[in-house]
Amino acid sequence: MKYYSETKTSTHLTRKTLALILAGGEGSRLKELTRWRAKPAVPFGGKYRIIDFVLSNCVNSGIRKIGVLTQYKSHSLIRHIQRAWSFMRYEVGEFVELLPAQQRVDKDWYKGTADALYQNLDIMRRHTPEYVLVLGGDHIYSMDYSKMLLDHSRSGADVTIGCIEVPREEAKGFGVMSVNEDFQITKFTEKPADPDSMPGKPDMALASMGIYIFSTEFLYQKLIEDSDNPDSSRDFGKDIIPSIIEDQVVRAYPFVDEKGDPLYWRDVGTIESFWKANLDLCSIEPELNLYNRDWPIWTYQAQMPPAKFTFDDEGRRGEAIDSLVAGGCIISGARIKRSVVGSGSRIHSYSLIKDSVLLPRVEVGRHCRIQNAVIDKGASIPPGTIIGEDPVADAERFYVEESSGIVLVTPDMLGQKIHMLR
Repeated sequence: MKYYSETKTSTHLTRKTLALILAGGEGSRLKELTRWRAKPAVPFGGKYRIIDFVLSNCVNSGIRKIGVLTQYKSHSLIRHIQRAWSFMRYEVGEFVELLPAQQRVDKDWYKGTADALYQNLDIMRRHTPEYVLVLGGDHIYSMDYSKMLLDHSRSGADVTIGCIEVPREEAKGFGVMSVNEDFQITKFTEKPADPDSMPGKPDMALASMGIYIFSTEFLYQKLIEDSDNPDSSRDFGKDIIPSIIEDQVVRAYPFVDEKGDPLYWRDVGTIESFWKANLDLCSIEPELNLYNRDWPIWTYQAQMPPAKFTFDDEGRRGEAIDSLVAGGCIISGARIKRSVVGSGSRIHSYSLIKDSVLLPRVEVGRHCRIQNAVIDKGASIPPGTIIGEDPVADAERFYVEESSGIVLVTPDMLGQKIHMLR
């Protein structure tokens, strides 16, 4: 077995492509998880950050010119990117460049996704790309963008939009595309009350993945026109895409496998979806394969020892079943079932963690019972604490998502002011 990963090498198409990742969103639906950090910086899967997935997709696809546009509470995101993504060499045209909101135009912050790109037009021009790949920084999936690039260049389209099949009911929260039989987009509606169905699939709709490939000069022209339009909200989905459907060639690119079945893609924008996507990784054969050596998910890794499980007494046995336990963890006489335990966490004796997501450096005291919960980074759960069994009691101390009953616990809710502002 080889001891290294073999990602895709660059082609003419990928070398001439600039990827821009929109990572400035507030992520307010994640509640207290984004009180002190941007949504793309939220820890995920035990050892990663959400943004690692889209950055890894770029690198693994052979796209090595990457800009990350930041704005909201970006310090931890910037720090992570500097630590994890500084291995590329600018001298050979490889980089991950941070593009924070700098009030470059009219001394304004980024007003929307289109304005974020408009304010960096000079930087885009400096890199002289033939194509610009626009990506969201807050979705969980593995995708080879080079295939979509090839489809875009062969089709002669002005814009190609990555899309995923979703049930019509779920599509109400996305931008929805209506397409003809050649997958040319005939209508684009942002969060419609009654989404259009797909041809031949009346129960399914095509939802935007927030992935756009633009031919460069066309993008520049549309960004300038949008900036000059006083009625625009400066957003791709609401303004630019609907305005070009009739007069330009705009294609949909379905994210499917060789059989035409939808591949794994998750918008982790709510506590429930974040919890579900983490627990998806605990499946026997998860749809998102973190163990593919030729499609690694890169991240910053602190130097930690392997996870350790101690004690083998009846009622006090360190064990984890159908779970992910990251490095640096000590499971000391506790039981973990179908859960994700983040790096550097410690679970003490006689405790049970079930169907839960623990972010890094969480400490759980003795005799705790925790289920259907998300525990934020650095939280220390006192001995004897019970979470996830009594919704009324949970709601008095923590945030409980109404639709799912998932409990969010943060250090602040526990009176632990680890983010104290002075």
